[in-house]
Amino acid sequence: MACERGGRRIFDGVSFTLGSGEALVITGRNGAGKSTLLELLAGRLTPAGGTILWEGAGERSLPECLHYVGHRDALKSALTAQENLDFARDFLGDPALSAAEALEAVGLAHAARLPVGYLSAGQRHRVALARLLVAHRPLWLLDEPTSALDTASQDILRRLLENHRSAGGMIAATTHSPLFLSEPKEIRIERAAIRAGEALP
Repeated sequence: MACERGGRRIFDGVSFTLGSGEALVITGRNGAGKSTLLELLAGRLTPAGGTILWEGAGERSLPECLHYVGHRDALKSALTAQENLDFARDFLGDPALSAAEALEAVGLAHAARLPVGYLSAGQRHRVALARLLVAHRPLWLLDEPTSALDTASQDILRRLLENHRSAGGMIAATTHSPLFLSEPKEIRIERAAIRAGEALP
């Protein structure tokens, strides 16, 4: 798979498989194309070469089978944390946890009725991560998921990720910080080329 943006080749030669219960950790320097790779997987961009195959989805498209949590939290500041999650649950379909249960899982039960605009950056990010729990989606695409999270919140995130994998879910995450996931696959983007299977520095 290859990607071009603005007439410039960002990367090429990307090839990997991700199966039930597996996690892919994507690393590399700022601007190397880590987030771009997630956008390709999410269907927001079209590959300049190669194909993204999603097996076993039935009639659903790949975007209908995934959650994407990026740098922007995509939350409505005027709505409460619970209202944001209630909307996501209704919009996404295939409901899982209630908004209250999802907020409890990320340690924010006490903030359920607070407008998101009143929350800290770390708390907003946890609300965004709680969206992963309100609707069943087998593939989670996470762009720097530990961003703005303190140590305790990172521990919560790690448990959520491993629980998702234990249930057969898949994860692809970009990161500059260790995620401490058990036996993840790893790829590293280096400038305009990406090499799979390299050991991390």
